[in-house]
Amino acid sequence: MSVPAMFVLGLMSGTSADGIDVALARISGEPPHLNAKLLDCTSLSFPARVRVEILRVAEGDSATAGQLSQLNFRLGEIFAEAALRASRRFRVSPSRIALIGSHGQTVFHQGRAVPFLGNTTASTLQIGEPAVIAARTGITTIGDFRPADIALGGQGAPLVPYVDYLLFCHAKLGRVSLNLGGIGNVTVIPPAAKPAQVFAFDTGPGNMLIDALVAHFTRGRRRFDKDARLALTGRSIPALLDELMRDPYLRLAPPKSTGREYYGRAYVQKLLSAGRRHRARPADLIRAATSFTALSVVDALHRFVLPKNKIHQLIVSGGGAHNPLVLAQLAAALPEIEVLPSSCLGVSEDGKEAFAFALLAYETFHGRPANLPTATGARGPAILGKICYAPPR
Repeated sequence: MSVPAMFVLGLMSGTSADGIDVALARISGEPPHLNAKLLDCTSLSFPARVRVEILRVAEGDSATAGQLSQLNFRLGEIFAEAALRASRRFRVSPSRIALIGSHGQTVFHQGRAVPFLGNTTASTLQIGEPAVIAARTGITTIGDFRPADIALGGQGAPLVPYVDYLLFCHAKLGRVSLNLGGIGNVTVIPPAAKPAQVFAFDTGPGNMLIDALVAHFTRGRRRFDKDARLALTGRSIPALLDELMRDPYLRLAPPKSTGREYYGRAYVQKLLSAGRRHRARPADLIRAATSFTALSVVDALHRFVLPKNKIHQLIVSGGGAHNPLVLAQLAAALPEIEVLPSSCLGVSEDGKEAFAFALLAYETFHGRPANLPTATGARGPAILGKICYAPPR
């Protein structure tokens, strides 16, 4: 007997904390014959005060245990409301949705073990209480995906490569899936790859530095550089870009992951200082950060991917896929690789990561591992996440 398809919602809020992406997926089967289709996606903003508090905590400002607990449950309510509003927008009753996969909001990520209280420890913290989501929506919810991988010695990131492999593996084409959210990350998928041949890592900043500079120079009136309008009015300052490209993170070998704890407020202050040294105007510095985003990806490919892998296509998703300057620089610097948005392959640029967590939740619900140890550095496969069942009806 064929098992009926499940409707699954994926919820995702990235390092930029600019809102909650919600994806509706229809999923059936199991790998290697898993069938998944992204049916619709939308995005909902955080209340302004909530976003300010998320960024404050994620930047490492002091927060009591009580404040962190309260924020965790408050975000659970907000994620639940986002799921319900999205289901109305998609015209799908919550009673028809079998499962929610919620990534939550990362407020801390230390993927590599560092000394702590007499031992070395790695950890990650995503908040947005999934028990609250399950209770408010009446839909079984899976959250907290990353700790299971860290418990096996992995970095807990990136997790989307498992989904990239399912969506984009091709018999003859070597592909790299590039997601440009707050952070940039790549999944390398050789032709006809087996899961063990796929590897992935964070390349460096995605939109995070650009967004931070735009908010700084516009005093919060703008949160991102729409269509690279500000960057395109700036002049290129090669010496400034050379300085940015000496970032030590770029030289770290995979597996590696990063986030706001590295490319956050302190890094932006260093950027502003570098801009003053090079007499850069605001638009010049925004252009430099935009070029840095693109060229850090190019550097990662030349340093860690292309010497051993023939790549035919670079598939771009995330908010950075809408930045024409980033796309133009990628295409110019990688002339032998076709650069194309993920929508050309049927996956919305804005909904892909939320779609990914719908798929990861589906795998967890069926008791199947969904990390790629070659991507995270884990000792082996892990069944990701924690299941919060909906209250009995």
